[in-house]
Amino acid sequence: MQKIIAALILTFFSIMASHAVEPGKVTGGAQYEVPSWFTDSFLDISEDVEEAGDEAKKVLLFFHLDGCPYCDAMLSQNFKSGNNQSFIKDNFSVIAVNIKGGREITMPDGDAMSEKELAQKLGVKYTPTIVFLDKQGKQVFRTNGYRNPTLFGHTVEYVAKDHSESQTLNQFVASKSAPSYQFATHSLLEKVTDFSNFSDPVAMLFEDKRCVGCGTVHEKLLNRDDVLDELDKFLFVRFDADSDEEIILFNGAKTTPKQLAKQHNLSYRPGFLLFDEGKKIIEIDNRLFSFHFNAVLSFVSGGHHKTYEDFNAYRNAYQAKLLEQGVDINMVD
Repeated sequence: MQKIIAALILTFFSIMASHAVEPGKVTGGAQYEVPSWFTDSFLDISEDVEEAGDEAKKVLLFFHLDGCPYCDAMLSQNFKSGNNQSFIKDNFSVIAVNIKGGREITMPDGDAMSEKELAQKLGVKYTPTIVFLDKQGKQVFRTNGYRNPTLFGHTVEYVAKDHSESQTLNQFVASKSAPSYQFATHSLLEKVTDFSNFSDPVAMLFEDKRCVGCGTVHEKLLNRDDVLDELDKFLFVRFDADSDEEIILFNGAKTTPKQLAKQHNLSYRPGFLLFDEGKKIIEIDNRLFSFHFNAVLSFVSGGHHKTYEDFNAYRNAYQAKLLEQGVDINMVD
């Protein structure tokens, strides 16, 4: 009898093992090194600002993360090669800051903390995040996430030549770019301008006629089946970021797409504002591949912003859950 029971137990566990889900795998991460010409800083930023000023330069803080494919692309296309490299070298002292790093960094206001703590204090959600400092060490401009070489070239010129004192980045870009983009159609887009008393999740897409990547984003990202499943949980609307059309916000206040994009510092096209229960939860002001894009959508539509400390904490849990379910994750898909 004991042999029969033992055999049954062995059979049971054999069946369970055969049905066990093999964990998923992560691919697409990038191993990279920051360029050797980056400033070898002791991370006393006041001293760095002073030394940069002596060379008629400004300080650029490059917040990065090990394995980040977006960081690798930005470095490869702008700092290691390409048309922007020499301009950046001539006009900026570039300091790398690892958002998970433990080195102590002292900011111009005297606050000293680890790299990780500084990234948390500044609310770094996407890497690379680039913070530009003026000659007094104050933040004058910031980009969150990847920028293509054309837009990043405009950005570094905008900051280096002090155009930020008189106009927005989009106004500066408009002076250099001719309209060429025809707004793409999308099956889920709805036409809504009055959001008063609307509490369900809302995804606002901001594009303009100078957008060089919007068509590709529609084709390669917004029409994927997995992205469509996530977007379907939102009221999905689009605005021309140059428009003065009247919008009524959730609290009844009136604004325009142009004012809304400026208010939330959307400098990248296409950009997104995501709302839940009438409150802005998070913005997407950079290029994202499908994994991160779906994670942001899920963070808002699932109400996870209420239970997680921040988006990065949720993204880690979201990734772990997918891998546990046997889903492979390609970071650059």
